[in-house]
Amino acid sequence: MDIRHFYMEKGQGKPLILLHGNGEDSSYFEKQIEEFAQYYHVYALDTRGHGKTPRGDKPFSIRQFAEDLLGFMEEHGIARAHLLGFSDGGNIAMVFAIRYPERVDRLILNGANLNAKGVKPSIQIPIEIGYKIAKKFAGKSNKAKLNAEMLGLMVNDPDVPIEELGRIHAKTLVIAGKKDMIKEEHTRLIASGIPDGELEIIDGNHFIANRNAAAFNEKVLAFLKSE
Repeated sequence: MDIRHFYMEKGQGKPLILLHGNGEDSSYFEKQIEEFAQYYHVYALDTRGHGKTPRGDKPFSIRQFAEDLLGFMEEHGIARAHLLGFSDGGNIAMVFAIRYPERVDRLILNGANLNAKGVKPSIQIPIEIGYKIAKKFAGKSNKAKLNAEMLGLMVNDPDVPIEELGRIHAKTLVIAGKKDMIKEEHTRLIASGIPDGELEIIDGNHFIANRNAAAFNEKVLAFLKSE
């Protein structure tokens, strides 16, 4: 690999890998790590170009991040793990589970989307405008280039055809907030497209793991411990 991930690690037991969202880092899961580490060996990663993990030279895309995750698992001798991804982290986990179903035990997708059409227009339209502006100035400013890459993840990725969800073998929890930036019908579409998928909609917005942590953690742990 051309990068080494920064990550936080705590607990013992089955591996549980946490993947944060766009422009964030592993600290997003500050309200999950301690609690989940009572039952699992938790790894919270900083994605390529986020937090303390370097950008590297490879493409800045959800599919590359999924390959990075495979590299991380191989580097740490993790044959199979539970995956919990939020927002773009959910998209990484989803793509990974499609590509490497044998490496995923249980899958939790929080605020994930198949494509940009799954995001509410009030959120997506400003993102696309910002992306076009940043892309225009990317050749003149490194800051604009980095901004274009970040926004590009929300414009061009993950672009997963609904049919590909059928390749996910893991028992999957799709969870979102009642006022999420992802359209509820889109979240329901993802849950229904995964063969062993189940859906939970709880109080809150896109950031339920942080702002409604008690309810979120309860749902996730109940799912992971279920038969």
